[in-house]
Amino acid sequence: MNQPNRIERGGRIDRNRPLTFTFNGQTYQGFAGDTLASALLANGVDIVGRSFKYSRPRGVVAAGAEEPNAIFQVGATEATQTPNVRATQQELFEGLVSEPTSGWPNLNFDFLGVIGALFGRMLPPGFYYKTFMFPQAAWETYEKYIRKAAGLGRSPRLPDVDTYDHLNHHADVLIVGAGPAGLAAALSAGRSGARVILADEQPEMGGSLLDSSESIDGRPAADWVKTALDELAGNANVLLLPRSTVNGYHDHNFLTIHERRTDHLGDRAPANQSRQRMHRVRAKWVVLATGAHERPLVFGNNDLPGCMLASAVSTYIKRYAVVPGHRLVLMTTNDNAYQTAFDWQDAGREVVAIVDSRQGVGGTRQDEARRRGIKLHTGHAVIEARGRKRVQGAVLCGLSADGSQVAGSDQLLACDTLATSGGWSPVVHLSCHTGSRPVWDDDVIGFVPGSTVQKQLVAGAVTGRFRLDKCLENGAEVGALAATRAGYPTEPLPVPSTEIAAELRPMALFCVPHHKPNSRAPKQFVDFQTDVTAAAIELATREGFESIEHVKRYTAMGFGTDQGKLGNINGMAVAAKSLNQTIAQTGTTIFRPNYTPVTFGAIVGRHCNDLFDPMRYTAMHAWHVSHGALFEDVGQWKRPWYYPRPGETMQQALDRECLATRNSVGILDASTLGKIDIQGKDAREFLGRIYTNAWAKLAPGKCRYGLMCKEDGMVFDDGVTSCLGENHFLMTTTTGGAAGVLEWLELYHQTEWPELEVYMNSVTDHWATMTIAGPNARKLLSELTDDIDLDKDNFRFMDWRQGTVAGVPARVFRISFTGELSYEINVQANYGLHVWEALFEHGAKYELTPYGTETMHILRAEKGFIIAGQDTDGSVHPYDLGMSWAVKEDKPFSFIGKRGMKREDCVRPDRKQLVGLKTRNPAIVLPEGAQAVNDPNQPKPMRMLGHVTSSYYSANLKRSIAMGLIRNGHNRDGDIVYYPLDNGEVVEAEICSTIFLDPKGERQNV
Repeated sequence: MNQPNRIERGGRIDRNRPLTFTFNGQTYQGFAGDTLASALLANGVDIVGRSFKYSRPRGVVAAGAEEPNAIFQVGATEATQTPNVRATQQELFEGLVSEPTSGWPNLNFDFLGVIGALFGRMLPPGFYYKTFMFPQAAWETYEKYIRKAAGLGRSPRLPDVDTYDHLNHHADVLIVGAGPAGLAAALSAGRSGARVILADEQPEMGGSLLDSSESIDGRPAADWVKTALDELAGNANVLLLPRSTVNGYHDHNFLTIHERRTDHLGDRAPANQSRQRMHRVRAKWVVLATGAHERPLVFGNNDLPGCMLASAVSTYIKRYAVVPGHRLVLMTTNDNAYQTAFDWQDAGREVVAIVDSRQGVGGTRQDEARRRGIKLHTGHAVIEARGRKRVQGAVLCGLSADGSQVAGSDQLLACDTLATSGGWSPVVHLSCHTGSRPVWDDDVIGFVPGSTVQKQLVAGAVTGRFRLDKCLENGAEVGALAATRAGYPTEPLPVPSTEIAAELRPMALFCVPHHKPNSRAPKQFVDFQTDVTAAAIELATREGFESIEHVKRYTAMGFGTDQGKLGNINGMAVAAKSLNQTIAQTGTTIFRPNYTPVTFGAIVGRHCNDLFDPMRYTAMHAWHVSHGALFEDVGQWKRPWYYPRPGETMQQALDRECLATRNSVGILDASTLGKIDIQGKDAREFLGRIYTNAWAKLAPGKCRYGLMCKEDGMVFDDGVTSCLGENHFLMTTTTGGAAGVLEWLELYHQTEWPELEVYMNSVTDHWATMTIAGPNARKLLSELTDDIDLDKDNFRFMDWRQGTVAGVPARVFRISFTGELSYEINVQANYGLHVWEALFEHGAKYELTPYGTETMHILRAEKGFIIAGQDTDGSVHPYDLGMSWAVKEDKPFSFIGKRGMKREDCVRPDRKQLVGLKTRNPAIVLPEGAQAVNDPNQPKPMRMLGHVTSSYYSANLKRSIAMGLIRNGHNRDGDIVYYPLDNGEVVEAEICSTIFLDPKGERQNV
């Protein structure tokens, strides 16, 4: 296949390995070592996408992560597709299938492009805030076409067929970037014996040295790179991570690295290999050697295909043997970009002219250009590109000395490629992730990293040192310093020699002036990805948006997947000029993770499918399964819901389980209850502050029920805490609330009361818990223990004892969530099934019956016991629940929530309060969530009094029972309220006590 822009020699590609790929339905050929972008350019593909707002044709601009236009849908099948892949970072492989994410009906002719050309001036910044608002019903239609026009990638519709993984590291020194500074830093740090990680987003390490014309120690720079990498690869303490983007820098030197492990091998990862990996690194010291991005110049029609970064053109020529055109015009503000014209000419193509914005410059680079016969225009700039679907010419005009105005007449230069360089912007993104603000440096003409509290050093071009010798010297020095501070004293490696060509001072030029004002000139694009123009930024400032953050949000500058890597500095400069202030005064926007887009697969790793939310099983789970239990998910636990017998309905099974427990003995697997071991000399004080009631006098061997409230006074969890020793307690929590409660305890200990000596640890999984409840519970337990005195006077309600049960060491708690005589048996989890089966062996004579969570709910509701999260919803405090007995107002230290309960809203008389509810028709079970009203005939909208929180049919009471929240409910005993249902029926219910069975508690105290 013909590759018209591929030159015969050079590059780092493997010409012996041709690769076939498709783009936009067309088949092309490239070589191993190509990126998708370089292969498209080699094949003469000009248009790779359509712009966000105006649907203008766009071509490849850059050669790395800063590319804003060449963003594709990659993948041969629905299950292997990845949206928004940068063609400049996607390596070519055999059979690669890619599609543009924009263009309708096709890429070369886009109907929306016609609309953009005709009505573009009607789409100023903020138009989306001002339009498409009415009629509201049409929004779904608007959204469909707006999303289609936006050119965003499409999420695949089938599950991903590949696997992804995570890897955790600890490093002494993590170096980000493997350009000249990063390599020098890695060599210095690696020779010290420190554990070093060197990460770089490119498939080959070396950065700019891979396509540099400079020499190091008298040989090509790429040769020095190979020598350095060979040494690092041979060092057992050094880990090299190519194809790995450090996408996030977090507090305490925690960094995440996104490695594309097999994206370059094929549409699917090879067998037994993960496609991508997320490295999670904790580093003692971090060296940022992230380099710099070349900054494009802003001028009329600067988004035409063929307008490219000067450095990108050199990269494609030197690294990929691709010359992306035939006739070049180079516009620059600095000496560095001259090399692009020389590389172009050396590749056998015509350089029409070099346009230098500086007045009367003359130096080594300029002399070389003249020697080569290249026409040089100093004090000039390209003010406008001409062409329709590709650059066909460049309009040249003189500039004033400060670059603020055009001077003289225009000149049209015929060309098909227009390379520009406005200088270099240090890549400060990662340095900003932890809150550090970059600082403007007039000498650098860019932002450099600011001060930080992280153990972080910076080296090379990110500091504004752009010369090769300075990068190598600074990198070696910083690498040695990082290793020394990490505890590995070392000396910087000898700095290799380089040949340095004298360079003249660059010019600070961002937006090239035009004869017309920016609002009337051909569109001058600042942010290619979101179609933000210089005129749009000026309009934003005129409309009152003076903060650069507000300008960003109003115009969408920097909102794209490239985070404004190319456009932000130019945009800030335009805003600064419009506001008549300096760039330093204007400041910069905030960069946040991720540095480049990361797939959800890499973020998730192996935590998907069955591992997404791991299931937790109790020690008795297999028994439950074999005995026909149906399960419900409570938190991450599989808890038995009920145990239906053949032919039984759910209600029949529940009735049987409830009656068996009340009449003889039932057993519940309560292992899932949260258990937190609390120790320390200040444990009592800590509990007193956490719970609403008092704990100072709870003696060892005793248990107490407690409520926890948030700062607003609202109940969020409850449970029984037992005193195991003078300074040792075991707290139980709800199953679903266990993790949240532990986090709550740690939060208050670490942030509010760090002076308290108290230690907490979750022991939920350590213990298997089984609760036997019913009149025969004591008889059953007595058959399995010889060393626990079960006499009711010696082992009272809310006591606990330690001994053996079924020959196993156990803690036995006499607590009850059913209102029956009850014992909660806790044994080490590995013995849980043994004790459970022993209970059934001895319990056969008592018809021991297992019951699940639904029966547990009915039994507790008969006694009026609440379930936090069901009878509470974050809006009720203990007094609303009728549980003032659980609040100790006169404790020496105020408990959490005490002040919240005193707020005006919390003491008003018409608050919703928990009450019992008995339906007039005892067979009707109120739906949970049903709303209560005083008058069922009241016109809508009716005034709601509250809602049902718990509702069941009680076989023991032979009627339905319910609890609910009712306004001023505690003063409405005996009143009738009405519950209109969605089927039109109205149910009458009488407000009553929440205790439906055994109000004196005689059954649990026998």
